[in-house]
Amino acid sequence: MSRTTVDRTTVEFGHVEHVPVHFDDLDAMGILHNARYAVLLERALTPYWAERGIAFQAGRHSAPDVFHAVREFTITYRAPVTGTGPVAVHFWLDHFGTSSARYAFEFRSVDGETLHADGTRSIVRLDPSTMRPTAWTEAARTVAATLLRPAPVPA
Repeated sequence: MSRTTVDRTTVEFGHVEHVPVHFDDLDAMGILHNARYAVLLERALTPYWAERGIAFQAGRHSAPDVFHAVREFTITYRAPVTGTGPVAVHFWLDHFGTSSARYAFEFRSVDGETLHADGTRSIVRLDPSTMRPTAWTEAARTVAATLLRPAPVPA
């Protein structure tokens, strides 16, 4: 069994969310369209934060930390997702700064054996009135702490 498996309790860090791939997510060849990975990552991140009180509700943000923008998104495609059904998205935070954060992620088969893609997503929290970077709240810092990857232990 790989490090990232169906069971959330088996991951060493971060969180695994199962996200469905629908027919309209596929391209003409029947594989997950490259542009859909960013959407599926968003669909994996959203419930994690929402279950911890940081979400959009009725079209409005329930916490100021929801107001952020993606600064950078990088992805490397390893093996295509073929067809519909769930995919396991393992995500964690590599960095959580004053106003920015960087996720790392992997898209895997539900059994954890196939790595479909991996990459990073950097975001910046914005002040809605100025659209300038602003500090995360303590509530966001508390949730973020559950996703931070532990630093490697020196040998």
